[in-house]
Amino acid sequence: PPTCSLRPAPRPSAQCPDTAPHQPGLSRLVLSDELVRPPRPAAQANPSPRTGARDQWSKKVDFLLSVIGFAVDLGNVWRFPYVCYQNGGGAFLIPYTLMAVFGGVPLFYMELALGQFHRVGAIPIWKHICPIFKGVGFATCVIGLYVSFYYNTILAWALYYLYSSLALALPWTSCGNPWNTPNCTSYFGRSNATWTPSSSSPAEEFYMRKVLGLQDSRGLDSVGGIRWQLLLCLILIFTIVYFSLWKGVKTSGKVVWVTATLPYVVLLILLVRGVTLPGAWRGIVFYLQPNWEKLTSTVWVDAAAQIFFSLGPGFGVLLALASYNPFSNNCYRDALVTSAANCLTSFLSGFVIFSVLGYMAEMRGVEVEDVAKDRGPGLLFITYPEALANMAGSTFFAIIFFLMMVTLGLDSTFGGLEAVITAVMDEYPHILAERRELFVLGLLTVCFLGSLATVTNGGSYVVKLLEEFGAGCSILAVVLLEAIAVSWFYGMPQFCSDVKAMLGFSPGVYWQVCWVAVSPAFLVVSTRGIAGPSQQKGKWARGAESSKAHGPQSSAPYLKWD
Repeated sequence: PPTCSLRPAPRPSAQCPDTAPHQPGLSRLVLSDELVRPPRPAAQANPSPRTGARDQWSKKVDFLLSVIGFAVDLGNVWRFPYVCYQNGGGAFLIPYTLMAVFGGVPLFYMELALGQFHRVGAIPIWKHICPIFKGVGFATCVIGLYVSFYYNTILAWALYYLYSSLALALPWTSCGNPWNTPNCTSYFGRSNATWTPSSSSPAEEFYMRKVLGLQDSRGLDSVGGIRWQLLLCLILIFTIVYFSLWKGVKTSGKVVWVTATLPYVVLLILLVRGVTLPGAWRGIVFYLQPNWEKLTSTVWVDAAAQIFFSLGPGFGVLLALASYNPFSNNCYRDALVTSAANCLTSFLSGFVIFSVLGYMAEMRGVEVEDVAKDRGPGLLFITYPEALANMAGSTFFAIIFFLMMVTLGLDSTFGGLEAVITAVMDEYPHILAERRELFVLGLLTVCFLGSLATVTNGGSYVVKLLEEFGAGCSILAVVLLEAIAVSWFYGMPQFCSDVKAMLGFSPGVYWQVCWVAVSPAFLVVSTRGIAGPSQQKGKWARGAESSKAHGPQSSAPYLKWD
């Protein structure tokens, strides 16, 4: 265990009395031992469940669906397929699997075990683990707020698409609409269509001009006015979130029965439809064909970043959700089941996406690579909707696709905000214990006000700014500090003893080695997988990027000096 002072000396007592002789030129900075390792009373040598009137999940499946719903989000649909084909197709599955086994899943298991044993959120848990790291909990909450400022706006876009799909003819299929420009070119069903570098598709113009209104913004320096249709969609999203979270896990655990299972039904429907389309095999081969030459160091970095951000440790969500479990719940099995479901969903999404991209390539008469260049929102809001619009039964498939996107995002929003709610309420129970409904209302009001800039004409620029600089390296730093605090300060013997008290068996050598050495190294590697933007921005924007990139981390070293 670490010594309680900055000089190597034996500890005469738990309070570490200041007996060090004065050394010229050096200040005597002595850390209280309780800041490094809180003393465990003799009565708790064999820990038992913490008592108290804490809510619990009504059913075990409520918890599992909540965790799966949080982990499986929009990134599984839009990012994994792109990263996979960019990094060698089927060959990418090797580094992806290894990074999951030795990096992602151990961290996932650690957070579930910590939350279930200590039964508190991300802020107060540190007084049980290592109080000197309490700022990590505050940083987690700040990151959660950052993400809520833009993530729900993406759901508002999907909700607007869902509303627009309730028509006999989808509005992004033709060029004769008020928002279209002379450059609009529709090539589906036309053999004589001429495509030039300045041409744009109906789906692209619907997204860029009708939904986002980018033509009325000059960029981050002038985002323009509010898009009222998006504002109404955002209000509806926050209303759904509020009434799902206001009563705690008793209500959210029931909502996820719909929001966490519906995406799998839709994915299976889209998979069956996709593989029956002309040219689907071209996309699937392009997705899975291994390119062994791409197994370079960059691929391993991308695999580490993908598995980390997919499983989602560090956001405080796993701590919060597991804290409502019974003390003896088998969180080891839960970690394996939910992380496996997450990875398999990502793999399945690749078939859904690339079967349709193969169909588009067949219809356009081009290579799959030419239509697979879009990633992120462009894939979900331009490329895939364009393909859906040219299928038989396009309205039905568009409705279920965007309904799937909304439910995928809602689950992640539920988890992210529940992490903040649980952390703050557990930190200040004397103030908030009987006022959950009001606190949730106030928190969501703050999140809504923080999101207003993202529903302006230039709101997509703000979304990109927050997405690229709001979490990124900050969340990696938070998880790295968490892994170090648990493995090196709290100590493996104590943590394994806690797990044994819950499950009846201690984690094996494999898990301990991963927690102490492999997982921290995995996190360091993951930081290299975060690429910065290449777009030029104004000076104020670069300053905003810097503050957002380092803002959450600035809370982490919550040090107390005696």
